[in-house]
Amino acid sequence: MEMCSLTHFVRKQREITDIDKKKFETVYELCDTDKKGYLNREDLKMAVVMLFGYKPSKSETNMLMDQAQAKDSPGVCIEMFMCLMGKKLSSDDHYQKTRQIFNTFDVNCRGFLKLEDFRTAFSRVAPRLPERTVLEAFRLADQDSDGHVSFRDFECVISYGQANS
Repeated sequence: MEMCSLTHFVRKQREITDIDKKKFETVYELCDTDKKGYLNREDLKMAVVMLFGYKPSKSETNMLMDQAQAKDSPGVCIEMFMCLMGKKLSSDDHYQKTRQIFNTFDVNCRGFLKLEDFRTAFSRVAPRLPERTVLEAFRLADQDSDGHVSFRDFECVISYGQANS
């Protein structure tokens, strides 16, 4: 039985709830520290950190600013912010989270993982986990037994059983 199926390539859009909208509004108000009625670049970056847990790159910030900034406005108004963060949240998918976890394991930026990468990551997050379990996890992820876990292999293992989620 192959663990990785084509169904994991279909990405569902997440529904934006009233709770999400309230959170966007609260974050906007917290980031508009000077109460100027818009978010500048630095404010927007802080809002993304608060909502999504990471600092956006310069290119992502440029893209967000370009999409949301009105021609006559020095920044992002609350309506555009709500729209932008709603789109961002609805597209914040399993693939992105899996890529982030993979990159965390790939401390040497090789584009693949070795057993030593697994040992290092697991020793940090679960130091009492038996070596045998780490080895089993690596063997499960290394589907072609070449000693390297590609992102695709990693994604298939992480996505296993989540095709309907």
